[in-house]
Amino acid sequence: MKFLTTTALALLASAGIAGACEMTLRSSDTHPDGYPTVEGVKAMAAEVEEKTDGRICIEVFPSSQLGEEKDTIEQTQFGVIDMVRASFGSFNDIVPVTQLMSLPYLFRSVDHMHNVMDGPIGEEIAAGFEENDLIALAYYDGGSRSFYNSQKPIQSIEDLEGMKFRVMQNDVFVDMMSALGANATPMPYGEVYSSIQTGVIDGAENNFPSYDSSGHAEVAKYFTLDEHLMVPELVAMSKSTWEKLSPEDQQIIREAARNSATVQRELWAEQERASEEKVVEAGAEIIRDIDKTPFIEAMAPVYEKYVTTPESQDLVKRIQETE
Repeated sequence: MKFLTTTALALLASAGIAGACEMTLRSSDTHPDGYPTVEGVKAMAAEVEEKTDGRICIEVFPSSQLGEEKDTIEQTQFGVIDMVRASFGSFNDIVPVTQLMSLPYLFRSVDHMHNVMDGPIGEEIAAGFEENDLIALAYYDGGSRSFYNSQKPIQSIEDLEGMKFRVMQNDVFVDMMSALGANATPMPYGEVYSSIQTGVIDGAENNFPSYDSSGHAEVAKYFTLDEHLMVPELVAMSKSTWEKLSPEDQQIIREAARNSATVQRELWAEQERASEEKVVEAGAEIIRDIDKTPFIEAMAPVYEKYVTTPESQDLVKRIQETE
């Protein structure tokens, strides 16, 4: 286990609201202040403080002040930190079912993802976290990833043939590109701009805010809205902290967390719209309304390779059948 740095401990000790509350819960986020996930947990904190008459406060530490995601997840499991907001991808080694959420085209749309995660399947997945000393409180929106490139508008699966795309260092994404007829080139995120600019790769894949903030829209102006990947984000609490709360306070926190998911999702949608408008004004071309069916059908060998147990096959089937 990696323990908190001296700086992080000082930050915890100096939290301004600590003295005014009977219990102060420390929540970690890697994103900067003002980011939708940070503001979502702040909304949760405001509701909890109001409904407990100030007895319980939540102090949010953004910008990786308490550590990176995997470190802070571990610290939350041990009760060193009370809460953490992290991507499902960071839980893959702890809660194996989260790996399924990285399957390409698993979710048909953002609404489909929300309906799955907010329903019985989300509750079932939450049980896997509790077995690992974490209480899943709310599922946030991490956005959807789509393809962008410097060469041409991608309007069909045939247009991907032979193209070179940067993907994260992940076997699923490498196999996804192969199944689509393209070539995967794993590389650090910071190298993508120059690699597109110099023709080392044709493009990459990400969401609108990243496409905008990274400057990739300047060198890869064709953005195809295929939404091949939607990975949920999670707000989780340490089980040891949770068990210190009364049933009444647990209910308050759970309701506040779920309400905060609505706030976070709205803020994320606003950020996506703003980034989309910005890149379009700068000359990016957005390719919409493509027929996703051939893309989805091409994933059959990927699913065959990674969805191997009866339990995972059943879960994928139920996710796909959810309206």
